[in-house]
Amino acid sequence: MTETIIQIEQMKKYFPIGKEKTVKSVDDISIEIKRGETFGLVGESGSGKSTLGKTIVGLEDPTSGKIVYNDLDLSQLNKKQKRQINREIQVIFQDPHASLNPRMRVGDIIAEGIDAHKLATGKNRQDRVYELLERVGLQPEHAKRYPHEFSGGQRQRIGIARALAVEPKFIVADEPISALDVSIQAQVINLLEDLKEQEDLTYLFIAHDLGMVKHISDRIGVMYLGKMMELSDSDELFRDPLHPYTKALLSAIPIANPEAERRERIVLDGDPPSPVDPPSGCRFRTRCPFAMDVCAKEVPEWREVKEKHWTACHLYNK
Repeated sequence: MTETIIQIEQMKKYFPIGKEKTVKSVDDISIEIKRGETFGLVGESGSGKSTLGKTIVGLEDPTSGKIVYNDLDLSQLNKKQKRQINREIQVIFQDPHASLNPRMRVGDIIAEGIDAHKLATGKNRQDRVYELLERVGLQPEHAKRYPHEFSGGQRQRIGIARALAVEPKFIVADEPISALDVSIQAQVINLLEDLKEQEDLTYLFIAHDLGMVKHISDRIGVMYLGKMMELSDSDELFRDPLHPYTKALLSAIPIANPEAERRERIVLDGDPPSPVDPPSGCRFRTRCPFAMDVCAKEVPEWREVKEKHWTACHLYNK
């Protein structure tokens, strides 16, 4: 088994709109996710991070590039291999209300994957559902209820149980806490961390909340308008951010004790440009306080500025 579980090579995902226009949602991304880690992915709305996650799990097909899982190119699989990969790669969705079928009982929702992959029947199936409910902090009797009878946090736990039901190896958690009350978010994060250790899972954790991403992630990638801006170990990214966009994101994190920690707030001008017609050169240049002439002319090289710390910025391409 290799150290890398997911390898994304020059992946693009474009959505045609109309006859001539195209939304460049993910544009030439190359990353590796290591077995057993939590890889955090952050960025503003519209940066392409959720599209990247959906493409990895097969909900979208890449326009070009490759996704390699455990040395298997996902675009070259036969039917049997696809079935196995569908079991090993699961997703936890952002909205637990929209992602659960309101007409199905919770027990049947959780058992969908068990039934599809013929993992258990009869009493064994029922026992597995009860076990999964208890694993995520719910009760066996909850199996007979419907999703609308639960709170948002409980529904997200049901979604987690459904993902766990087929014993996956890799889970894409697509903003799994953003629709939850703040008081519930930490509980769900702690549950995900416990399950990761118990089940030997690997996560792609997509979120807006940089503070929460720092807490749960081993490495963090920062996306902006379809491009990867920076990637490094979590502690290193917070200690020494390189890209101006990353610095602006970090400056916006609320400080628990302003007297003990001084931080200069970086306010970006304007909104992100449209992914239909992104700026030439560096995508961030129209909002960057350090933009130079070269930023409009050339796409910055993705390079390792420090050990295991990558960025795409002309400030470091001299």
